[in-house]
Amino acid sequence: MGTRATEAADESRTARHDWPVAATRWTQLTLAEDDPLHFDVDFWTGLMRDSRSNAVCVSAGGYIAYYPTRVPYHYRSRHLGDGDPFGALVEAARGLGMHVMARVDPHAMHADAAQAHPEWLARDAEGRPVEHWAYPGIWLSCAFTGYHREFVTEVAREIVREYDVDAIFANRWEGYAGISYSEDARRSFRDETGLDLPLKENDFTDPAWPAYVAWRRRKLSELVALWDGAVRDLRPHSRFIPNLGSLAARDLDRDLIRRHYPLFVVDKQGRSGIQPPWFAGRVAKRSRALFPDRPVVLITSVGPEHKYRWKDSVAPPEETKTWIVDGFAQGARPWFTKFNATVSDPRWVPAVVEAFNLHADLEPVLSGMEITAEVALLDPNRTDRPPTGSGAAAFADEDGFYQALVEARIPFELIADQALTPERLRRHKVLVLANADRLSDEQCQVIRAYVASGGGLVAAHESSLYDENGERRPNFGLADVFGTDLLTPARGPVKNNYISLMDEHPVNAGFGGATRIIGGTRLLGVRAREGARVPFRFVPDFPDLPMEEVYVRQAPDLPAVVVRQAPGGGRVVHLPFDIGSIFWEALQADHGRLIGNAVLWALGDEPETTVRGPGLVDVAVRRDDGGIAVTLVNLSNPMAMRGAIRETLPLPAQTVTVRLPEGARDVAARLLVAGTEVKVTTDGGHAEVLVPDLGLVEVVHVSWGHS
Repeated sequence: MGTRATEAADESRTARHDWPVAATRWTQLTLAEDDPLHFDVDFWTGLMRDSRSNAVCVSAGGYIAYYPTRVPYHYRSRHLGDGDPFGALVEAARGLGMHVMARVDPHAMHADAAQAHPEWLARDAEGRPVEHWAYPGIWLSCAFTGYHREFVTEVAREIVREYDVDAIFANRWEGYAGISYSEDARRSFRDETGLDLPLKENDFTDPAWPAYVAWRRRKLSELVALWDGAVRDLRPHSRFIPNLGSLAARDLDRDLIRRHYPLFVVDKQGRSGIQPPWFAGRVAKRSRALFPDRPVVLITSVGPEHKYRWKDSVAPPEETKTWIVDGFAQGARPWFTKFNATVSDPRWVPAVVEAFNLHADLEPVLSGMEITAEVALLDPNRTDRPPTGSGAAAFADEDGFYQALVEARIPFELIADQALTPERLRRHKVLVLANADRLSDEQCQVIRAYVASGGGLVAAHESSLYDENGERRPNFGLADVFGTDLLTPARGPVKNNYISLMDEHPVNAGFGGATRIIGGTRLLGVRAREGARVPFRFVPDFPDLPMEEVYVRQAPDLPAVVVRQAPGGGRVVHLPFDIGSIFWEALQADHGRLIGNAVLWALGDEPETTVRGPGLVDVAVRRDDGGIAVTLVNLSNPMAMRGAIRETLPLPAQTVTVRLPEGARDVAARLLVAGTEVKVTTDGGHAEVLVPDLGLVEVVHVSWGHS
């Protein structure tokens, strides 16, 4: 095997240090062991060209090598012969001027490696090697052994040394997903913590569990640093990029991420169950929530994403296209992945080509603009902490608020609780706490100062009731900001609960003459402070059976929604019940309206961008000095809340209104997907554009000059 790095390639590579920014559309081919017998390089070359992909990720090694490796115990495909399918695909991609990643997967090993190096194996609590759950006869690796530190390092170095690649991409790089009780893991954990490995996962009564979570994060972070340094020693522009789950960078050390992660590749390949299509766009928002300056890439599988693992199949084309489009509408660069180079069902190909070409057509305008929003939803980190209080599923409150904001067409961003700083908050006019139950005193002070300086706040459920360690406070940490005091902790689940509309207020507007609406299932008793208003109060409990007994006995009493205006001008809405999680579970429209009303009132002014019209539309707003681009993704579909989407159902006319900056002149508008100029009406410092119909996506680009 000769080295493929020629002098000409060396010269070209010096200009490739910007590849994490320049690589914006990714093709991934994950080879099966028999692919060297029959894979079609010409087909894949043509697809990369037709989709206008400018980057590719190709299987290279780890579990199986698809090139003539020399690393001991690096298993070669038994069909490799004298061939080099990995090298052929690298050469084809470079011929198209593409960036190249080499995929490795070190989560399992073959029997010969396991026999020669039993110390590499993941082991259960009794010390037995852990066999692969899906393919008996191979063995799971332990990330805390020489297998990862030495073997994987040498494989990565060999690939970077011998092939013209920009990065190594590692899938399932953490090895065994459970607690591995290998001797190396036991020794390292004991040496660093003084404890034995925990016997059960998520056992917060055992002090070893939180210690293990922190230790695991630290050790995995050290591995990424080791691997990244190893490949950069050989090729300075190359990087080692670990595949990340849908929570993006939260399982790794933040300082390490700043040093070693030029971009995030997030493995949320599709949706299943009751997940809506906006989950794709949330991937981008979650990554920006912690590291707003890093590019994020969303992996989309051409097959269905389901627990039954139909990995060699094809999802409905419109589902694939919608997932890709909603992702890039919110800033996640598209990446499609195909398992197995054989194309037995080509129906996915036109969908990928169409979605990727849409991205390529929009890129010249959108890539230079910044995604902005007046509203920010706090994204809490709940992966390493015990549950507190009465909360439901981990992110149910945030899911409900997210759904409500999409339905209300309110553009918004996420802020990670680890990144809650005055600097980040200054970008937004309203902060939403769906159920930020754990907030430190310092975080409470940041929010307090934000409201005092005029920022709006919407807070629900048990927000600020616990400190960062999960200890319950006697009162809300933000009681003075909410204008409420805790009387009784959350009770529930409560059935048949209602909240009554009280004095007229914008927060209780739009309910069609109703005197009460559905309340919550987990309710906190609060008292409103002087100066606060109460637009909704809880109706005291009454039976739900027998039916003859289903009637109200007592007048509304405890506050269900409290509003106040802070001395500095900030508007605050406090909803002391589980409105987010119950909306997510039951999808009662009044809950969604109440959330939307609360956020719009807290904004304190007309939104800078509004989109009016029928349907479920995910909205993203981008800006630069010369204009604004409003992206509309049509999610109106009978399969929106339970995939997969079979067809896109066009929406009728939509009206987009944007606030113009002072001095704007020569205002013009263009529909970027349709490729047409459209009439723009200006009035009172606003520009209004009519989108005559909406297919899957449209981008309204309003531009102006300055006087």
